[in-house]
Amino acid sequence: MRHRLGNRKLSKPTDQRLALLRSIVRSLFINGKVEVTLTRAKEAKKMAERLIAFTKKNDLNARRKVAKVLPDRQVITQIFKTFPERFEGRAGGFTRITKTGTRVGDAAPMALLELV
Repeated sequence: MRHRLGNRKLSKPTDQRLALLRSIVRSLFINGKVEVTLTRAKEAKKMAERLIAFTKKNDLNARRKVAKVLPDRQVITQIFKTFPERFEGRAGGFTRITKTGTRVGDAAPMALLELV
């Protein structure tokens, strides 16, 4: 059964939530890792895994699907050059979430989202 498997709302309207996740994934692709709250990391991981799977196909349709989520052409060119050979033998599990403790201000659980 697939009950309750929807998206986490992250206490934001849809447009703000998508913009937040896109910026997290963009930072992940540029820097290789990003430290965010645990729930944001779990949602960004879903998006990043899908986009990396598209880059492995490396055709025009895949580029268009990635460009729909990440409108930055430099990042798209970079990931389509590096990711297919980097994740060649891997069917999935391109990212890793490591819990790093709690944030000082509000004790939110923090996590490190990184590319494997």
